[in-house]
Amino acid sequence: MTYFGFVLHINLLTISLLYLLIVVAVASHLGFWPASLISLLAVACLDFFFLPPIFHFDVADPQDWVALATFEVTALTISRLHGREMRVAREAARHRAGMEQLYELSRNSLLLDLRQPQGPQLAVLIHRIFNARAVALYDANLSRQDRMGDWEAGEEDLARECYLRDASQDDASTQTWQRILRAGPGPVGALVVRGKLNPLVVDALASLAAIAIDRHQWFDKEERTETAKKGEQLRATVMDALAHEFKTPLTAVQTASSGLLELGGLTEPQRDLVTLIDGEAVRLNKLCTQLLKTAKLEAKQTGLETADVNLFDLVSEVLAGHPGEAERNSIQVAVEDRSLTVRADRELLAMILTQYIDNARKYSTPGTLIEIHARASHSEILISVHNFGSMIRIEDRERIFERFYRSTESKDAVPGTGIGLSVVRKAAEAHHGHVWVISDNKEGTTFFLSLPIDARRTH
Repeated sequence: MTYFGFVLHINLLTISLLYLLIVVAVASHLGFWPASLISLLAVACLDFFFLPPIFHFDVADPQDWVALATFEVTALTISRLHGREMRVAREAARHRAGMEQLYELSRNSLLLDLRQPQGPQLAVLIHRIFNARAVALYDANLSRQDRMGDWEAGEEDLARECYLRDASQDDASTQTWQRILRAGPGPVGALVVRGKLNPLVVDALASLAAIAIDRHQWFDKEERTETAKKGEQLRATVMDALAHEFKTPLTAVQTASSGLLELGGLTEPQRDLVTLIDGEAVRLNKLCTQLLKTAKLEAKQTGLETADVNLFDLVSEVLAGHPGEAERNSIQVAVEDRSLTVRADRELLAMILTQYIDNARKYSTPGTLIEIHARASHSEILISVHNFGSMIRIEDRERIFERFYRSTESKDAVPGTGIGLSVVRKAAEAHHGHVWVISDNKEGTTFFLSLPIDARRTH
């Protein structure tokens, strides 16, 4: 530029602007220090070739200092602006790359095999997609830690320790990023990644990992629930089929035993044996009836034959049906209004009361009082049966109404099938009512049946 400017006799202002363009170009591409060197060279060329006296350096000339200051300020400004632009561009490129990696991870996480633990699959994906040097993932639900990459000695449980500490932390010196995986109210695990990553990308990465682990947990719960449901359906189907098959021979056995008792002529031991056969046949027949009734209630095949039922008369009828069992416990009936009636299926309501009273007799302490209460409020009719005996644990108070379920304490102490209370709940639901139990060592155990007040009028 100096050569052509000198040969073509370009004026001072023009050559100064051309030098300024060179300084701007160098500052934009090479930075401040190379531009400073170019600024000094440009001032020297201006002084030697274009400022009089020509071919002579006069550093004291004010024009030299003004030009040098102009070039330096320009170099500094342009280099700073260019540096900032480059940093923004690099950050945008890293952000774009991180978003692309997160998108790839989210897409691949949807294709993970939910029947297998997510930890090994996620660790492989994160290690490959993010070019991480090492990955460790702890799944709290499975209590397992999966690792990929190079980990140093003593770092075997780094992810598990992060989960137990319940705190995320970063170590920029080793480029190790630790994150708690949260899904819902609490943590589901922890993630430790070592590599050159943006902390914001690591946060998003942890969120995707938490979602994948949470999806696996919900899938596992649904699968176990579905398996249990199918098992329960199969068991119920088998029991219902057996109940149907048992009804006919049981009826024949009961008829024969009753006939033998009626005919007479039996010795005392023979009469005792026939009486035992007759009683057990009645018991088995009752059990089959309960099974069949439950199946119909579950399938909603039972139509309610509703009528106005007097509760006091119904309780008296149920108690009269078990006269030989009254010696174990005394029973007190408290119906606030002897004319209290409810519109319900008499047979189903009697079955509920029978089951409640039988349970109270079986599980109560001998000699204690059994209380039966019935009352009406503005919204419901409440029937309860109270006894003193073994307590029902809180965790069992809902499950005892499930089919075939028996609590740990009672199944070995008292014989039973776990069917009766499930029938009770189904019968209550058929009346749009509900059942529940409260139990306490001091206050005893009380089973409740609640029927909506509308049940008194319509069904």
